[in-house]
Formats: sequence, structure tokens, C-alpha cells
Amino acid sequence: MKPNPIRPARAATALAVLLLTTSSLPLTAREYPVDPLPETRTIAEGPFEATWASLVDQYRCPEWFRDAKLGIWAHWSAQCVPEEGDWYARSMYIQGHDQYEAHLKKYDHPSEFGFMEIDNLWKAGKWDPEALMDLFVAAGAKFFVSLANHEDNFDCYDSRYHAWNSVNVGPKRDIVGTWARIARERGLRFGVSNHSSHAWHWFQTAYGYDAEGPMAGVRYDAYTLTKADGKGKWWEGLDPQDLYGKPSIVIPDGFTSTKLAHRWHDTNNLPWTELAPPHDPEFAAKWFFRLQDLIDSYQPDFVYLDNGELPFGQVGLDIVAHYYNQNMAANGGKLDGVLTAKGLSGAHRPAVTQAWERSAAGYIQELPFEAETCIGQWHYKKGIEYKTTGHVLRILVDIVSKNGTLLLSIPQRGDGSIDDEELAILEGMADWIAVNGEGIYGTRPWRVFGEGPTEMPRGRAADAPIPYTQEDIRYTSKDGAVYLFVLAVPEEAVTAEELGLDHEGVGEIASVRLLGSGEKTEWSQGGTSLRIEKPLQIPCENVLAYRIDFK
Repeated sequence: MKPNPIRPARAATALAVLLLTTSSLPLTAREYPVDPLPETRTIAEGPFEATWASLVDQYRCPEWFRDAKLGIWAHWSAQCVPEEGDWYARSMYIQGHDQYEAHLKKYDHPSEFGFMEIDNLWKAGKWDPEALMDLFVAAGAKFFVSLANHEDNFDCYDSRYHAWNSVNVGPKRDIVGTWARIARERGLRFGVSNHSSHAWHWFQTAYGYDAEGPMAGVRYDAYTLTKADGKGKWWEGLDPQDLYGKPSIVIPDGFTSTKLAHRWHDTNNLPWTELAPPHDPEFAAKWFFRLQDLIDSYQPDFVYLDNGELPFGQVGLDIVAHYYNQNMAANGGKLDGVLTAKGLSGAHRPAVTQAWERSAAGYIQELPFEAETCIGQWHYKKGIEYKTTGHVLRILVDIVSKNGTLLLSIPQRGDGSIDDEELAILEGMADWIAVNGEGIYGTRPWRVFGEGPTEMPRGRAADAPIPYTQEDIRYTSKDGAVYLFVLAVPEEAVTAEELGLDHEGVGEIASVRLLGSGEKTEWSQGGTSLRIEKPLQIPCENVLAYRIDFK
């Protein structure tokens, strides 16, 4: 695959904008040209048609993804600048919310200092993508994913159809293009994540107002600012409504209670919907062309959609068919791309790759899946308690044993750096992968995913530490060998009941070897179980892995 991180014409435009913003020219000379939206959606030529039937019948997840097992995700944008965690751009406009209060202390009232100002503050001054990518590779990542946009509706790339992007505002850099080049230089597959289909309802809080206090009734910046108001300011030439979305679900005047205002927002503009905004017919079309531009420009191997099924009906089907056909054309007729979505019905699951957010499957899945989680919050939050290295590794092993691949988010500060605790987690992962990676990469599920008394919780509960014991075991297989992972460091001999000779399909064991150890492993196989004696020395912390070969 030939990377195409930035098309030359757009690079010239980006350079012109950068020169205008740093030269002595007056602000009135600044422009942010965008291409007009095409009149009709067209998809790349190829075998895939934009129907569920065509996608289901023809799509097969490529082997590279099934082999990769671990990806690292830079869920990084301007929402990391305040260091207050997830959904800052929405919640800073909800009076009484912790992020609203933090915004008042750090910046100003949202009527005077809205989220567009945070976009401008995002300078990425300590971003060292080469050094970070080297850490991710050492930690075991086989693919890397860059956030392309979030519900805050800001494109982190040289966007053809959306002027609010990282080349024009904030870092003045093509974030996605830079990540793509560096990841591919290190032999990683490259992906992008797109979350902006929900921006039209998610960001409507920016049109609200304080229900109580000295600023009661004063509307926030999205409601009051127009493109003309930018004259002589840093955002001259930009239209705030292009960022915040057109007013579709605006809270009416008259609320005098924050509790009632919160209830209104939660009822009217928070429910997750994949429908197009009824008051902004252009939004769905623009979403399509922005994502099509992203796909065509950066040729990602992996596309993450933050959607349940697909957004906007036919529009969502069109973008999937376009991506698959475009990917095939870029790979000499071989489909090598992965696109994920959540909440897929059984009938639709073969069309794209199922994604589970902060959760995973309870059993071996017939089709490969992707499960994503974060060591903390998706957007950087100062002082948060992270998952431990052991917690992350147990999640990884559990997901792999069930035919899945883990996408792990490592939050970055607004300046692009990571903190010392994150560095320690990555270094701990690197140490473990160096010893046990052969039981992870390129493996497939065994006849059972595992055994043990501890039940894997579902949904958000899976995000909390799980009190695994040495009786909790996971299995993978490769080239005739079975890998046995003990999810807690054993205090005595380990008993693996699924490897007893009485089980159908279990053969006589020839050898048992503890990965990372030169010590001879003492073991015995009977009809009901395999018994492995406790090693004298533990080669690594958290999770032990044994390779089992059969006669």
C-alpha cells in the first residue's frame, strides 16, 4: 500500500494558510478555503454495492487484523487541553457540571470563552510522534489508530470540506497525516476513528445558557457568534456554526433551575441516535464527504465508526461500500481493510467488524471482533487513576482467547506528551510482550476460551479490575500448540481441567514450557486435568504463559 498522507494541492493550501497566520499581513487577508460539497454521493467502483446484502455476502475480515491482536489509539484532540477528561466540549456548557466549573476557573464564562477558543489553544508544543510511536511498537502494537474527529466536530487532518481543522486552527499541522507516515515507517498498519456523526445533537449545549446565578439567561457563544463577528480576531474567516452545528435542538428560554435544564438536555439532545438532523439536511452529506476525503487521502487500513450499526441510513451504507472498494483498488484487488461499528444485529454482523466499547465478548465469537478500552478516560484527565499494566494484559489475553483484537487508548495531554505513569504502563507491557508475545500474535481461539470461577463482567462493569485467581485460565492456539495463560501469579500448582485426556479432541501432551523461563517445568496429565507445578522463579509479573505441545 502506498501511503498518501496529504494531497499536494491541499499541502499548498495549508502552507498558504500557515504563512498568512504567521506573516505581517493583516488579519483581513486570512482565508480558509474549502471545496463545495459535491451535488451527489458517488462511491468507488468495485464489487461492493451499498446494500446490507452486498456487504454481508462479500466482506471477510483480513488475516492481518486477526493476527495483529493489539493496536494503540491516540484519542487526542483539543478536548485534552483542559485536562478534565471526556466530553469536555459538551459538558463545559452545562451549568453545575464539574467541567463547567473548571472552565470558569481556568478560562471564562462560556458566553465569552467557548470551546472554539480551546481549539485555538491546542498547540501540541511537546508532541513527539516518533518517540511515542517507538513506545507503542515496543509495547506490542501492530497497528496504530489516530482520532480523526470527535463529537466536537473538529477535523484533525487537512480536511477538504471542513474549515475547522488542525491545519487551519490550533496545531497548524496535519495530525492524521503525520501519524500515518510515522506508523507506516515502523511497519504498523494505520487506522482512523470517526465520531462526528453525532456532533449535530451532542454539541447543542453550546447554544444554551445559565439557568441560575449572575449570568442567568445569557446565551453561550454558539448562539450569539456569527462569521462576521470574527473580523480582526484569530478566527476571522471561520463560521462558528460550522463547528458547533446548526441550531437544531436549542433549549428554550425560561429555565431557572439547573436541575430542570440538565433534564431537558438529557431528554432532548443527548439520546444516542443514528438519524440525520431534521433541521440540517446538509449535515449527513457533509459527514459523508468529510469521511470519504479522509479515506481517499490517507488510505487507512482500519476505520473506526463510533456508531451503532451505521449512521444516516443509506449514507452509512454508501461510505462502507466506498471504503471497501477503494481499499481493494489500493491493494491490487485484495480487500485488506477493516471497518468497525457497534451494536450490530446478527444479520448485519458479517458486513463490518463488531466493536465493543470498554467491554468484550463472554465467549468465543465466530467472527473476529474489536474491543476498545482506555487506561483512563478517552481524553486526558489529570490525576486520574489508570488501569494497571496487569489489568491491561488480562483484558488483552481474555479478548484474544475469544477471537478478538484489543484497541488500547493511551491519553495524551493537550501538548502531546504523556505522563510518567503512562510511560510505566507501556514499559510494563513491553516487558511482558517480549516474553509472552508468541502466545498472542497470530493465534486463534482453541476449542474453549478458558476456564475458572471468575465470570467476566459485561458492559461498563468490565472496565473495573477483575479479581482473577490462579484457577482462571485462558487459551490460544497456533501451529498445533496451545498456549495456557494463568491470569493470576500462582501460589501453588495450577490445574487445567480442559486439558485432561478425557476431553474430546485433547491429545497426549509431549511438553509444557513456561515462556521466559529456562527452568524445567514439572507437569502431569491425567484423564481429568493437566497439573503444572509452581515454578521456582516467576519470569514475569501479572500473567504467566505456558506453551503446550502434543505428541
